[in-house]
Amino acid sequence: MNVFSVRCGRGLFLVLVLFCLAMTAPAVLAQDEKPAAAPEKKDETNLETQLYMIVGTNQDVGDARMPAALDSVVKELHASLPFKNYRLTATLINRVKSDGRLDLRWIGGPLLEPNKQTAATNPTFSDFVVRQVKLVQDAQGRNVIRMEGFKFGSRIPIQMTQAVAANGTPPSFSYENTGLNTDISMREGEPVIVGTLNVGPSGDAIILVVSAKRAMK
Repeated sequence: MNVFSVRCGRGLFLVLVLFCLAMTAPAVLAQDEKPAAAPEKKDETNLETQLYMIVGTNQDVGDARMPAALDSVVKELHASLPFKNYRLTATLINRVKSDGRLDLRWIGGPLLEPNKQTAATNPTFSDFVVRQVKLVQDAQGRNVIRMEGFKFGSRIPIQMTQAVAANGTPPSFSYENTGLNTDISMREGEPVIVGTLNVGPSGDAIILVVSAKRAMK
């Protein structure tokens, strides 16, 4: 075999190797490429939340009817707390997107009303915050509303002295802070008792009840 034949054989072998590499390279690259991730689907579900503020007291509250939605809650309160009567002082209904945030602040009449005179002159300052409200499913596949960073706070006027009729001196009041921070979850549409806050020298208590469900479109 002459030198020319050897060189031609080597050249042909090199050409065949390069041709094989060129043919296999696109396949290798195709295997290494990862498919583009599908865009994340956002949850557009809107939720309706209800916050009920109930006062438990041993004083007479007159005709203090409760909403039918709170029948189960009232039965639980009578069974577990020592108060004779309960009255609803506020109902807050709000709409929020699932995975959204809720933040409310308002001024209202005193939750504890010693008399009609102080109802207008001594308001209560309250705030209600939920860091995240989200619709999820539990292990049994049931819809559950989760509230993370649930926070309620209120500045309540407490009467410190009685009015003096002789010189017309009005009673004095002091504002006291009360509040609650927690994380909770509840079945959709079922009200739950979040907690109780004892306030005032009378021993009355504020009872927080919350419920949530998917909002009607």
